[in-house]
Amino acid sequence: MKRAYSKWVSIALITAIYVIAGIIGWLVFQSSVHSLNLHPIIALFIADVVATVVVWAFGLLYENVSVYDPYWSVFPPVAFLAWAFYTGVWSMPVVLLLIASWYWGWRLTRNWAITFKGIAHEDWRYTKYRSLHPVLFHLINFFGLNMVPTLVVFAAMLPGLKLYEVSNQTSVISLVFLFFGCIVCLSSATIQLIADKQSHDFRAAHPGEVCNVGLWKHGRHPNYFGEIQFWWGIWIMYAALNGIDWFILGPIAMTALFLGISIPLMEHRQLANKPGYAEYRKQTRLLI
Repeated sequence: MKRAYSKWVSIALITAIYVIAGIIGWLVFQSSVHSLNLHPIIALFIADVVATVVVWAFGLLYENVSVYDPYWSVFPPVAFLAWAFYTGVWSMPVVLLLIASWYWGWRLTRNWAITFKGIAHEDWRYTKYRSLHPVLFHLINFFGLNMVPTLVVFAAMLPGLKLYEVSNQTSVISLVFLFFGCIVCLSSATIQLIADKQSHDFRAAHPGEVCNVGLWKHGRHPNYFGEIQFWWGIWIMYAALNGIDWFILGPIAMTALFLGISIPLMEHRQLANKPGYAEYRKQTRLLI
């Protein structure tokens, strides 16, 4: 159903899709907890997967994988806030987590809204997969482009969800590292916010050229750097109160996703489309 709606009608459609996904996810969560007697975090995971399937289905309806794009920035802050209401826990670690995650989510969703061209426009990465792998595309779409990011984000969220179980009785050193983790999260979103503006302004003034000003002068992917840093910030908040354990796998998986998939895809595109990128790549570090 490839129809060209205006940008604001498209945003209204995306919003409606996410409200539907959220309602269905909430019903699945309630059923999983009360009917199946599952642990609430497992129930939240199932609800997350089901909500992703709903968004994926609408992506099929509109023939556009980009319907999933806002999910990355919408689910974590909404889920963290809903978890506070569900558990009734509003401790200092939880409040700091909510401040950090909502600031980060606002920044990322804002950037999506600014760059969003309408529900008929699909991100270049997805159109590339459609053309290169027409037979396997639907499998790639469901598992690789929708479900894998959902699973990685949920894994990275687990340290944050465990903050709701922490007692307020903490040492001074733990508090120092807790606040440090929150500052890491806030600074990461601020880095992304600044990188967004510098990139948008540069592209408007110098279309087709390599952005090498501001943060982009010191790293080729400051936005991705900020994203990776954010999830490590949440883990630092968790580790400050719980120590180092297997929950570190969450931010490690997130880092691997960017270093192994997102950044190489962007590098190949820039090298193919911008003649000056090869030289810029020699002179500039991968991340800040």
